[in-house]
Amino acid sequence: MPVTHPAAGPRSRPPLPDLAVSLAGALFVLAGAAGLVPGPAAVALAVAGGCALACVRLAWLAGAPPAPPDPPDPSAPAATPTGRRARRVALSRRVAGILDVAVLAAGLTVAVLPLSEPAHRLPVALAGLAVTAPLYAVALLRLPGRSRLSARERLRRGVDVAGLGVSLVFAGWVLLPPGPVPPAARAASVGGAVALAVLLVGALAERRRRPGAARCHAGAAATLGGLALLVVLLAYAAPDRAVLAVAPPLLAGALVTAAGARRTAAGERPRAGANPAAWPGLTAPAGIAALAAGHHLWTVGEFTAPAIALGLSVIPPMVVREVLAAADQRRRAERLAASEARLRHLVGGDRPPTGAAPVDRAGLVRALDRRAGGALLVVDLHGADETAVLDAPVLAEVARRLRAGAGPHDVVARLTDTEFAVLTDVGPVLAYALGTRLLVALAEPCPRPGGASRIRASVGLAETTGGEPEDVLRQADLARRRAVQLGRDRVEWYDAYLEEQLVRRLDLERELPGAVARGELDLVYQPVLALADRLPVGTEALLRWRSPALGTVLPDELLPVAADLDLLGELGRWVLDRACRQLADWSEGGRALWMAVNVTPRELAAPDFVARTATALAAYDVPPERLVVEVAEPAVAAELSTVVARLAGLRSLGVRTALDDFRAEHASLAQLRRLPIDLLKVGPHLVGPGADGQRPLIDVVANLGDRLGLEVVVEGLESDAQVAGARRAGCHYGQGFALARPAPAERVEAWFEEFPSTPR
Repeated sequence: MPVTHPAAGPRSRPPLPDLAVSLAGALFVLAGAAGLVPGPAAVALAVAGGCALACVRLAWLAGAPPAPPDPPDPSAPAATPTGRRARRVALSRRVAGILDVAVLAAGLTVAVLPLSEPAHRLPVALAGLAVTAPLYAVALLRLPGRSRLSARERLRRGVDVAGLGVSLVFAGWVLLPPGPVPPAARAASVGGAVALAVLLVGALAERRRRPGAARCHAGAAATLGGLALLVVLLAYAAPDRAVLAVAPPLLAGALVTAAGARRTAAGERPRAGANPAAWPGLTAPAGIAALAAGHHLWTVGEFTAPAIALGLSVIPPMVVREVLAAADQRRRAERLAASEARLRHLVGGDRPPTGAAPVDRAGLVRALDRRAGGALLVVDLHGADETAVLDAPVLAEVARRLRAGAGPHDVVARLTDTEFAVLTDVGPVLAYALGTRLLVALAEPCPRPGGASRIRASVGLAETTGGEPEDVLRQADLARRRAVQLGRDRVEWYDAYLEEQLVRRLDLERELPGAVARGELDLVYQPVLALADRLPVGTEALLRWRSPALGTVLPDELLPVAADLDLLGELGRWVLDRACRQLADWSEGGRALWMAVNVTPRELAAPDFVARTATALAAYDVPPERLVVEVAEPAVAAELSTVVARLAGLRSLGVRTALDDFRAEHASLAQLRRLPIDLLKVGPHLVGPGADGQRPLIDVVANLGDRLGLEVVVEGLESDAQVAGARRAGCHYGQGFALARPAPAERVEAWFEEFPSTPR
C-alpha cells in the first residue's frame, strides 16, 4: 500500500500588489518628509493603497459565494462543504467581514485628516480608534480554531501580557514630553500599551499553531498601535511631519490583517504541539524598558518617583516568567527520565518475557513520546457470535498472542477492556504486514474453561512520525473505527480523508436526531413516464435532508446513519405521510398518477407497517392502487420471509409493490417467484448489448416480466439510446435524467401542465 508524506512547500513571499503598494507608501512618506506634500496628506496617500487593497481582499473573502447546492444527480459528489468544515468556512467569512470594516475604519481615519481643520483632527483620530479597536476585538475572538487554554497556559499568557504591558506603559511614560500630559495622550498611551501587549503575546503564542490567526493579531497590533500613536501626536500638537510616523504601522497592519484572514479562510488546521519560543516573553520587556530608560536619561537626565516605581514593576513578571520556564524544564526532564526508565524496563535489549503483562495507556504514551519513527496498531476485539465471551482467560491469551507476534522491541499495551495496542519501530509496509499477522493469530480459537471462544479483531494503523502521542493514538483509533465499519477482520490505515469521513459521520449522528421535528426533511419527485408516448404515469418520492449545518444530505448517506440510530421508523412514517398527502393533492387535480415510496427491509419488518400504511391512505383518502411500495432487491435476501409476509399484506390492501434494483442474477431469479410484487425496476446497465454479442439482458428481463405478469420499469435512463433500447425490449415504463429530473412538488406540478393528455 503506497504511503505518501506531505511535502514542505516553498516559503511564501509577499505578493506583487503588496510590494507595489508598500513601495508607493514609502515614496509618499519620503515626499512628506522632504516637504513636497503636507504630512497628513502624505499619510493619507501612503495608507490609502494598502487599506484599499486589504479591503478588497477581505470583502472578497467575506462575500465569496457558497458552494453550489446539491447536484441533481444522486451519484454525483456533493460540492458543498460539510460538517465542521462548513461551519469553519461560514465563521471565516463572518470574521473577514468584520476585519474588512475594521481596516476600512482605520483607513478612513487617516483619509479624513487632511480634509479636517487642525482643531478637529484629534476627535477624528479618537473616533477612529474607538471604532477600530472593538471591531478588531470581536473579529479576533471569533477566529476559527481558537482552543480552550489550560490553567498553566492561561497563567503563562497572563504573565507575558503583564510583563510586556508594564514595559510598554513605562516606555510610553518616560518617552512622553515632560510636563502636563493631555488626557487623550495618557489614555491612548496606556490603552495602546495594554492592547499591544495582549495582541503581540497572542501573535507569538499562535504563530506556529495557527499562523493565519497570528498574522491577524499582528495586523491588529500594528493598526491599533498606529492609531494610538496618531492620537498622542495630535494631542501634543506635534508638527505635521511627525505624523508621518503612523504611516508604516497602518499600512503594514492592513496588509498583514488581509494576509492572515486569507490564510484562515483557506481552512488551516491548528497544529498541535507547536509552542512558541520562550525568549520574547523573557527578554522583550527588559529590552524595551532598558532602551526607554536609556533614552530618557540621555534626553532628560533624571527620573520622577512614579517613573521609578513603574520601571521597577517590570521586574516581578519577568521573575515569575523565569520560575514558570524553570518549572516547565523540570517537568520535561522528569517526563523524559521516567520514559527512559520505563522503556529500559520494557525493551532493555531482550525480548519481554511472554508472561509479562502489557503496559497501560500511560506507559504507551510515554513510549510514543520517546519514539522517533515507526507505527502504532490499535487492535479492537469483538466476539465472533453472541455466545463468545471476552473474559480474563481469553484476554490473557490475546495479550500472549500479540506479544508473540510482535517484534522483540515492540511495546504491547492494554488500552481498554477490549482494546490493545502494539507500538513498533518498523516502517509502514512492514507494520501493515504485522497487523495482518496479528489478525491471523487472533482468528484461532482461544481455549477457556468450558470450551473454546472465537473472536474477531479490527486493526487501525497510524504512523508515529510528525505527531504528538495523543494525536497518533487518535489517528490509529479513527482507523480502527473505519475497520469496524467496513466489516471487521481487516487492517485500515489512517489518512486525512478517513478523518474527514469519520468526522462527517459524527456530525450526521449529532444532527439527525430531531430533524423531523425541526422540519428539515424534504421530498423531491422524479416522474415515471410511459415509454410508448412519453406521458407521465407516476412519480417516485426521494428523500432529502436539508440540514442547516451539513447542507443537503442524500439517502445513500442518510439511511445508514438513521439505521444505526434506530430512526428509520420515524423517517419512514414521515415519508409515507408526506407522499400520501402530495398524492392526494395531485389526485384532486384529476391526475391518475401513482406514487412510489422506498422502504427498507427493517421498516417492512415492523409489525405495524401494514396497518400504518392503511391509516395513511385513509387519512388522505388515497386509492390504495395509487401507492407503490418499493424495496431494494439486494437487501431482501437477509429477511426474505418477513419481506414476503409484509408485501403480501400490502397487496391485500390493494397497494402495489415493486422490487427495486433487480440484478438479474441466478439468486435474484430464484427468489423472484416467492415475492408478491407488481413492478420490477432494473438499472440501465441491462439495456446495453450482452457479452459475446448476445442480446441485451433487458430483453430477457422483459420476457420474464411478461411471463410473471410484472410491469418492468427501467430507471436511471440518461440517454436517448438507452430509452430507445428499453422501449425496443418491450419495457412499458422508464425514469431518469433523459426523461425528467427530480424536482420539488411545485416544479413537477408545472411540468405536468405540459401534458394535457395526462390521464385524469
